[in-house]
Order: sequence, then C-alpha cells, then structure tokens
Amino acid sequence: MRSRRRSPLLVAALVAGLALAPAAASESAPSGEQLYGRYCTSCHGALGEGVSAGRAARGNPGSTGSSRHVAGPSLRGVGARAADFYLSTGYMPLLEVGQQPKPRSLGERLLSTREIDALIRYVASFGNGPPVPSPQPQRGNVAEGMRLFTQHCAGCHQIAAEGGYVTGALAPPLSQTTAVRVAEAVRIGPWVMPRFSERVISDDQLNSIVAYVLTSQEPNDAGGWSLGHIGPVPEGMVTWLLAAVVLVAVCMVIGRRGTRE
Repeated sequence: MRSRRRSPLLVAALVAGLALAPAAASESAPSGEQLYGRYCTSCHGALGEGVSAGRAARGNPGSTGSSRHVAGPSLRGVGARAADFYLSTGYMPLLEVGQQPKPRSLGERLLSTREIDALIRYVASFGNGPPVPSPQPQRGNVAEGMRLFTQHCAGCHQIAAEGGYVTGALAPPLSQTTAVRVAEAVRIGPWVMPRFSERVISDDQLNSIVAYVLTSQEPNDAGGWSLGHIGPVPEGMVTWLLAAVVLVAVCMVIGRRGTRE
C-alpha cells in the first residue's frame, strides 16, 4: 500500500523535472546581449555606436596592421536586414579585423543557428531599421534581370555570376546564394560593393535580378561545353588555344606530306 501511495508522487516529480528541463536549458543558452558582448563590442561599441579604427585595433591585439585602416561601423538603425546577412552567411564575426568578410559553411561558423537568431534580434533592437527582406523572384522577369545584372553587377561578378577579382577585394560567386541573400546584398552593399537604393533598383527590378541569379545557378548547357561557366573571355581564350593546336597539327601533317613528295 505504501508503494502505491508513493508512485503518484514520483510521477509528479518526474513530470515537474521534465517541465523544468527546457527552461533550464534556455536559461543556460547565451542571450543576444551576451553574444554581442563577446563577439561584437570591440568593433561596434557596447551600444552599437561604432568604434574608431584605432580603438578597434586596441580591442583586438591579435589583429594585423591592416586593421588600422578599418573602423567598426555603427549598427544603430541597420535593422535585422544587415544583421541577418552578415551573420547568416558567416561573414561575421570576423576572425581578424581588417580582413574581407568571406562566407562560411554551417560547420565553419562560430555561432549556431539559435545564437544567430538571438544576435539578429538584439542588433535589430538598436533602432528602427529594415527587416529581413522577402523577395519574390517568381514575379520577376529573367531577361530583364539579366539586363540589370549586366548593367550593375557583371563588372565584378561576371555575367555568369561566377565571381571575380576587383581592386582590393574578391567578388564571390553566387552559385550557392539564396534569394534573400541577394536582396540583402543589393540593399546593404557589403564590403566594397555599392549599395543600391530603391531609387536606383526598384523592388520589382530586384525581383528580376534575383530571378536571373537563381536561374544562373542551373544554366541550360544543351549543345555546348560549359567550361565551368567561367565567363566569355576565358572561354574564348580556351577556344583560340584549341584552334591554334589544331592549326599547328594540320600544318605539321601538310609539311610532312610535302617533304615526302
């Protein structure tokens, strides 16, 4: 009889323990404020006010001399849009101040998805800023997007969106990007990329650009040799090289026949 009386108490204790376990786990997870203090304060300031170049270098003693020319910009009013782009792509936090931000895979990132979400919410609280965009490439026109991409983007990323080299930076390929990341980059202008406002590229035009970038990720190579989609100039050089080899071989064959006769 005693064991029967104790069993409901044991069940209640187990239920209470299971109910408290998620709460304890959530309390142990770092908050956005804690993450910001750990990874962002030295470059962007305690309240997102920005940090001068000299102060950023002093806050990161392990950084190289290139950090002297870089200051942490203010994050007030950037909203969730900029925070989502830099954190979700792995561009931030920087491993070394002054380096060009580079995308990192999920396994290479310093923060988990849960930590990134918390940090995005905290940065967005610094002021009224734009939210994460919701592009609609299905409403865009691929041909129009190609024209706009050629006009504004191909100079750095190539017409095939395979990336390229520019002065002082590396334009990354867009083969793995998403519609949201393209829309964020156009409005933010990361690193040396110019920022395009709604006056320069409207939201409808942005939808077309996104549609073209997504289409370029799976191009139709029917009847052709893609050569890795490295662009028209390198592909033309390869064509001329192959043609030169064939021409030399033909000349050698003709020459041998002439000597025999």
